[in-house]
Amino acid sequence: MTGGERPYLVGLTLAGRRVVVVGGGTVAQRRLPALLAAGADVEVVAPDVTPAVEGMATARELRWIARPYRDGDLDGAWYALAATDDPQVNATVATAAERARVFCVRADDAPGGTAVTPAVGEHDGLTVGVLAGGRPRRSAAVRTALVESLQAGIVPVDRVDAEPVRPGVALVGGGPGDPELITVRGRRLLARADVVVTDRLAPRDLLDELAPHVEVIDASKIPYGRAMNQERINELLVEHARAGRFVVRLKGGDPYVFGRGFEEVLACAEAGVPVTVTPGVTSAFAVPSVADVPVSHRGVAHEVVVVSGHVAPGHPQSLTDWGALARLRGTIVLMMGVERIGAFADALLAGGRPADTPVAVVQDGTTRIQRTVRTTLASAAADMRAHEIAPPAVIVIGPVAGLVDGPVSE
Repeated sequence: MTGGERPYLVGLTLAGRRVVVVGGGTVAQRRLPALLAAGADVEVVAPDVTPAVEGMATARELRWIARPYRDGDLDGAWYALAATDDPQVNATVATAAERARVFCVRADDAPGGTAVTPAVGEHDGLTVGVLAGGRPRRSAAVRTALVESLQAGIVPVDRVDAEPVRPGVALVGGGPGDPELITVRGRRLLARADVVVTDRLAPRDLLDELAPHVEVIDASKIPYGRAMNQERINELLVEHARAGRFVVRLKGGDPYVFGRGFEEVLACAEAGVPVTVTPGVTSAFAVPSVADVPVSHRGVAHEVVVVSGHVAPGHPQSLTDWGALARLRGTIVLMMGVERIGAFADALLAGGRPADTPVAVVQDGTTRIQRTVRTTLASAAADMRAHEIAPPAVIVIGPVAGLVDGPVSE
């Protein structure tokens, strides 16, 4: 392929067909997942490979021939990729491929091969491929911009020609609050919703991106205030799905981490309503992370326990052994613990946790109004009152909360 020719963009059906990748370095590592996802019968020929490629071979996703390339390695191949760090070897592979009429990509010299790899992105059943005449950074940038525009609805997609949306319910974890921290699948499902049942902890900025026809139902539970009954939420999900609508239950964090998500799944299943679950980035770990509080750290914490503060220590409904927690030396992540922080701190102190145990409290994490209070176990209740900390807030108790005095990342 010469530099002046325009390549012909085509999709290859590689399922069950032999593909040979010569080279096992980082370039091959980047290309292999897409080949495997296409169902190709992949063989890697290389004396050495990266740990990730070796892992694929160990998992029997592909075959690794641990030796240099030899003449005849392309026999029976439909497609080849020359990705070694030796231009002479890559040229030899490309020549052999052309002789055998096997399309071949040269990773080091695109014009030296007979095929080029486009920058590829996917959205809602669409596959976008971009070529930029040998300028990979430009093709990648355009690909990313197109996919992000599709995800945000900036580039319209004709819903009539799109894959039909089956009535049912999708539980979607919206992440800790920042709309950019929802998963790609979660955002895609949200864009296809007829009804969105949301709550106050879900990323509210995403609601502004919904189409005008989408019905939004507020199912917020304000701590110690207004709240929609859980049974009513379950009923709404079932009612709208049975009416032929696709319902997204948009929740903050991850649906299964103190989010009552499985209760809603069971309600749908018992009613015969199709239901799927899309995990989310849990606030228990993400919120401390953005405040530079790692919940684990080598040589500091070997265990992380996430605890609900919904009921106080000693309450008949409590399922938490606070004495056992106090004896641990690692990290306690306390969710929904603002109102009863004094009781929780007292229980841990009574169980043997040192009074000077570091505590970090992050309110409204990942949002524009995020703020952090650093204190100790003995002073946590008073300091949180002084700073007027209010839900939602994540409380991290343990040595990891004292690794730094303030933010270190941008």
